[in-house]
Amino acid sequence: MELILRFIIEQWVLVAALFVCIIMLIRNENKKSGPALSPQQAIKIVNQENGIFLDVRDLREFKNGHIVAAINIPFNKLLEQSSQIEKYKDQPIIVVCKMGHQSGGGCKQLKSEGFQRVFKMTGGMFEWENLQLPIVK
Repeated sequence: MELILRFIIEQWVLVAALFVCIIMLIRNENKKSGPALSPQQAIKIVNQENGIFLDVRDLREFKNGHIVAAINIPFNKLLEQSSQIEKYKDQPIIVVCKMGHQSGGGCKQLKSEGFQRVFKMTGGMFEWENLQLPIVK
C-alpha cells in the first residue's frame, strides 16, 4: 500500500491523466447509448408522446413480470428482430433490461439501425419493482 501511495505522489501527472481518460471514456459511451431516464420520466414520455417500452430481457424473465404493454425482444436477437418495432421508429423507445446495464447496448444497436428517439431506463426492472410500479405476469 505504501508503494502505491508513493507512486501516486511521485507520478501525480500520470494518475491525473488516467482519471481524465477514464472519465472521457465513460462520457463517450453514455453519449452513444443515449440519455438515461428514471422510471417516472419514462412513464411520462410514454404517456405524453406515445412512446413504447422495449424489454430486452430473455423471454423467461419477461414472463416472470414486465411493464404493461412492453414489447419483448431479447438483447441477443435485437438486430435480427428490429423489424418488429420498425413502425415505432419516429416515436420514443424506452429500452428496459434487468438492472439497467444492458439497455445502453440495446440503445446503441437501435441507433445503428436508424432509430432516433431511444432512451435507456436507469435501474431497469429492478428499480421499477422497487418503486412498486405495476407489472404484468
